[in-house]
Amino acid sequence: MASRNVIAVDLGAESGRVMVARFDGSRLTFEVAHRFPNGARTVGAALRWDLALLWENIRDGIARAATMVDSVDGIGVDSWGVDYGYLDAAGRLLEDPVSHRDDRTRGMIDTAIGMVGRERLYDSTGIQLNDINTIYQLLGERQTAAGRRRQDEAALLLLVPDILNNLLCGATVTEFTIASTTGAYDMANRKWATGLLDDLGIPTHFLPEVVDAGTDLGPLLPSAGDFPSLAGARVIAPGCHDTASAVAGVPFADPAAAYISSGTWSLVGVETQRPVITPATRAANLANEGGVAGTIRLLSNCTGLWLLQECRREWRAAGHDLGYSELVILARQSPSGSVVNPDHPDFLRPGDMPARIAAYCRRTGQAVPDGIGATVRCVLESLALSYRLTVEDIATAAGRPAPLIHIVGGGSSNELLNHLTADAAGIPVYAGPIEATAYGNALVQLGALGELSGLAQMREVVRASDRPRVTTPTGAAGGGERYPRFRELVRADAV
Repeated sequence: MASRNVIAVDLGAESGRVMVARFDGSRLTFEVAHRFPNGARTVGAALRWDLALLWENIRDGIARAATMVDSVDGIGVDSWGVDYGYLDAAGRLLEDPVSHRDDRTRGMIDTAIGMVGRERLYDSTGIQLNDINTIYQLLGERQTAAGRRRQDEAALLLLVPDILNNLLCGATVTEFTIASTTGAYDMANRKWATGLLDDLGIPTHFLPEVVDAGTDLGPLLPSAGDFPSLAGARVIAPGCHDTASAVAGVPFADPAAAYISSGTWSLVGVETQRPVITPATRAANLANEGGVAGTIRLLSNCTGLWLLQECRREWRAAGHDLGYSELVILARQSPSGSVVNPDHPDFLRPGDMPARIAAYCRRTGQAVPDGIGATVRCVLESLALSYRLTVEDIATAAGRPAPLIHIVGGGSSNELLNHLTADAAGIPVYAGPIEATAYGNALVQLGALGELSGLAQMREVVRASDRPRVTTPTGAAGGGERYPRFRELVRADAV
């Protein structure tokens, strides 16, 4: 059997990469064609993504990938969720997308609750009420004259991977998994929640058609890459939300297992076959996001390694240029201490994260972490406790306990965090693959190309290609006295 080659473009909030995936009929191998930094920057009064720079890096990556194989069969793009841009009637991007960490969403959940009520917001979509969601960005935009004018003039709204698919092949649709992150999509009835948007005063004329993961969007345009090996390449929508692709790449050892897609954000959840929209999921503020093959990712969108990323940025600016492995070594040498609620609003925006962590500890009557190692330890232990709390909430809502946790993505390489998570939750952690998102992206493309059939077969390929590392709980299982303290902090922050 001839091998198949596809290109997986995976965009995170901190970095992006273009990878060549080679499939020999049973196993997948990956090679990085291009890796590049990413990040929002302040433009005027807004925090924006640089789409031109992203596109330049993607084109560079495709060009490099085109020289690494004789032929490319497919190209797929996945990215973070919720952020969007507008196209005009001529198909031009009006301006760079605003980041979900921009200040325009401040207070918008309360504004929306005041207009339609918390139950309506949740029950109409099944999506977690989260400041970053597209619906609150749209509502925040609607509060200004310039924002209203921009919305009224826009011909089409596309989410970040949709914009890039438009550049790759001219497609003007969105894909189910990325649409599901918006908080504006009715997950039970698989359609835009236009009634909710109408009642919030948000226009709906610009909402795109929604297609399934695995949809062939069309041939690659010459402007995206004009190499002989790209002549037959099709642009295929994977799970365009990076977490959807990551979950498709989880080699579940047990269908009831929980997963954590660990990166800047930590998406903690379980896979279900249909939405679970109940008073229990509403009370726990759980999201029913779309998955590959029509599955549902019942999850919570938790703050992840963002805190550590921002700490590292601050320390580097102060002259302490330490890699993540060096930071973990320092954390191992530090004793357990204070904990923070990673999802507290104080930690959402860019800024001096070590100072904010210190202020939080001081305000809650805890010792301020003393030095870099203690701060990293505080962050990692807080994340592990957050994971335990979320897994317990989801188990209650789903009506099934999690026998183990799969951690995938870049954060799965943090062995200290894996150990802390196993100890906090009291169940084994299966770490890897690190490249779960690339696996899911490539596997969905291969399914569209007729090489694979269904999620079960896709995950067999993952198991054949990448064996997870298993961490079992130690005597410290349950998080000790820190877990009750952590729960109290979370409850107090919710008041």
